[in-house]
Amino acid sequence: MRTILTFIILIASLALGRADAATTSGVVLTPDVDVAYEVYGSPSASLPVIAVNGGPGLSHAYMIQNDVWPRIAEAGRQVVFYDQRGTGKSTRVRAGASQSMDAQVADLEALRTKLAFSKCVFVGDSYGGLIAMAYAAKFPQHVAKLVLSDSAAPAWKDLVHIFPQVFPDRLAANAAREKKLGDTDAAAQTSLRDHFMMIFYSEEKRDAYLAGAKDLGYNPRVGEAVSKATATLDLTTALPKFTFPTMVITGRYDMNVAPLTAWRMYKAIRGATFVVFEKSGHLPSYEEPEKYIRVIEDFLK
Repeated sequence: MRTILTFIILIASLALGRADAATTSGVVLTPDVDVAYEVYGSPSASLPVIAVNGGPGLSHAYMIQNDVWPRIAEAGRQVVFYDQRGTGKSTRVRAGASQSMDAQVADLEALRTKLAFSKCVFVGDSYGGLIAMAYAAKFPQHVAKLVLSDSAAPAWKDLVHIFPQVFPDRLAANAAREKKLGDTDAAAQTSLRDHFMMIFYSEEKRDAYLAGAKDLGYNPRVGEAVSKATATLDLTTALPKFTFPTMVITGRYDMNVAPLTAWRMYKAIRGATFVVFEKSGHLPSYEEPEKYIRVIEDFLK
């Protein structure tokens, strides 16, 4: 059975229908990879936002399936999405290029430099929270504010993951199905959808999500490479050094990254804000979009 780390989905939004096309798009050329990005909104005096999606192995496409982030951009700020190396449109990757956290942080810094943002807000969703924390530890001078939304822990070993306690029957059925399908891309996509079945609070919203999300942009080989490269990463000691405003968000019923993980990060970061979405699992921006927009906009002010 594939490691569950491959399926740590850090999804931000999807609920009210697909968003319109991005305002602009472009590519950041680096020696290792061409990083594709999309920008919503126009330049303004407001702090820009760079959203760091989860996975590992997913593109950012799932984050723009509803109007949460376009609406935040329409309020008067730029919101940037990008595809991590080897995913989505960022598929021009040098043979043998690293999937380490240092490489992920370098890509994010290349994106910030390309867009000429002196300081910006970083929103890290699930696994993307790990990248955002690593970036903030290395380049704190460019972080105006940080949002960790149902984020992975600063070390994989400290992630509180309670699927086995809550879904033993589903995990057993999923394992049997994976064994029957074998180690194929089709099996990986099926396993991913099986995983999504367990990360919602609302069955109705879960079913609506899965009905609308035909292609989750999942590359299992990238996911496995990233999981392996970051297996021993530990950013625990970096968190108390954060001096910028930080908000930690969690869904009350997040079985993928239990609220205890978010609580521990909140307690480790001096002056952080802790927000719980009482009717959400791992995807509060999907399950409670109106509250999510309000919470983000209040924090950005």
